Amino acid sequence: MPLVNVDIYHGHTSEYKKAILEGIHSALVSSFRIPDEDRSQILRAHSEEDFERAGGRSKEYTIIEIKIFKGRTREAKRQLYRLIVENLGRNPGISPTDVLITLTESDLVNWGVSGGKCADEVDLGFDVNV
Repeated sequence: MPLVNVDIYHGHTSEYKKAILEGIHSALVSSFRIPDEDRSQILRAHSEEDFERAGGRSKEYTIIEIKIFKGRTREAKRQLYRLIVENLGRNPGISPTDVLITLTESDLVNWGVSGGKCADEVDLGFDVNV
């Protein structure tokens, strides 16, 4: 049940945006073994004046923030980063140096799911210890 927020520059096509979301989701399914239908993603596009970037970054600069349950191994996280960069490089063609990924982890008890229950009290349908 990762929550994904993506920030990009304004002006990209619907296909470009869809490719970003699909590339991230595919990497999450592969590396964290979440169900394919488990999608919670938001993409926001910003104007030049509202989105500063470090020198050397292009208009394809993409910031990806993913909130997750604690439990994933270092290797699963490495695989996630690698797959996201590979997927976005293939489609829509974003350079690896234009991708920034951050993960924020919290305990299951800090997530209200399934009608307001603590996530540690419900069957999530997948294992977070990968």
